[in-house]
Amino acid sequence: MDALLSAGLVLALIFLFLGMGVWIFVGLLFVSGASLALVAGMDIQRIGTIAANIVYRYSSTWELAAIPMFIWMGEIIFRTDISDRIFRGLTPFVNWLPGRLLHTNVLGCTMFAAVSGSSAATAATVGKITTSELSRRGYDQALSLGSLAGAGSFGLLIPPSIVMIVYGILAEVSISRLFAAGVLPGIMIAFLFSAYIVFRAVMKPEIAPKADTQFDLRQFGAAFVDLLPIISLMVIVLGAIYSGIATPSEAAAVGVFGAIVITVVLRQFSFSMLVRTLLGAVVSSAMICSILVAAAFLSTAMGYLHIPTEIAHAIGELQLSPEMLIVVLTLFYLVLGLFLDGVSIIVMSLPITLPLALQAGIDPVWFGIFLIVTVELGQITPPVGFNLFILQSLTGQPVGRVALYALPFFILMLGAIALLVWFPEIALWLPGVLYD
Repeated sequence: MDALLSAGLVLALIFLFLGMGVWIFVGLLFVSGASLALVAGMDIQRIGTIAANIVYRYSSTWELAAIPMFIWMGEIIFRTDISDRIFRGLTPFVNWLPGRLLHTNVLGCTMFAAVSGSSAATAATVGKITTSELSRRGYDQALSLGSLAGAGSFGLLIPPSIVMIVYGILAEVSISRLFAAGVLPGIMIAFLFSAYIVFRAVMKPEIAPKADTQFDLRQFGAAFVDLLPIISLMVIVLGAIYSGIATPSEAAAVGVFGAIVITVVLRQFSFSMLVRTLLGAVVSSAMICSILVAAAFLSTAMGYLHIPTEIAHAIGELQLSPEMLIVVLTLFYLVLGLFLDGVSIIVMSLPITLPLALQAGIDPVWFGIFLIVTVELGQITPPVGFNLFILQSLTGQPVGRVALYALPFFILMLGAIALLVWFPEIALWLPGVLYD
């Protein structure tokens, strides 16, 4: 059976099992086992041996320990008033910009993403404060919700990103280099978002009410104090990784300890809160890690079927330039983003797309950043855009309307992909400086 027919059968099995509504990791396990049995003709015993070896190998991977740690840190932060402090702390610093407090969406999400590692947590936590505050003060709803939907996806790109760790494990790429590679693209997209808000505010000043408060030096000092908890965690976690003092897994554990210390200092610590955060982290970690192991099984199964190599060879014969390949892959991931979440997209597609990228001479670190930005787009595209549902629950607005509000920021992220293609050093410069 040729590779194209095998790939078609695998895709049909994926849509069959996932369409039945089964858990994603269960569906991936069934697809992997069925593919090896039906296409490769393997018996149950051999399939079980392959699965057992994969489970053992990935469950003993040290990098995997970073996932529950970062999730736990995000859970602790989520249950404190740090989001309130971010809003209060940023207010004096953005008051002079056209668009004023609308920038708190972008900057607040940027800062929160740097300690949470989650897109959903970033959008929900920052959105709880800014949506009500900006609405109460008379800011343009479309720009407020659109910027929040777009900036909420920063949790996938700005380190420490859970999705980055998943990609690094599956692609066997240094997670530290990936974290470094995500910094400048994240800052670039945040700058594009803020620049768009400034442009809209200059063209139409009524989208943001005039400043009714002038801040003095004492108020700036108080604002900085409000930002200290989030800045401290950013310095502890990212500083430990980029300086080489700690691995991402070790830095994640230090980050959890730092988050607990901050809750104690802020007098918000309780054992009940600690238990709730731990249970939340266990549930999320179990989900992600089980999907990761199942995806590794699927990747191995596709390797036995020679699907990635054959497809890579077929596309190689088309003699697509690296730029055209990126265009094709962007469209491919945009379609996947309509139906799947970020982790599922990466674990299901990487066994096919990564060999194509490597064959085209694309750097795997750069490809990871490109992939994550395209996955970010899926967070704000219906019908399965998680950020859209989060904002719907916070505001009561229909998902379609929120998606329309987010459209300008969707276009800006497409522009960011183009900039990454034209100037790959945006992603590759910092890892080269730190680790080469």
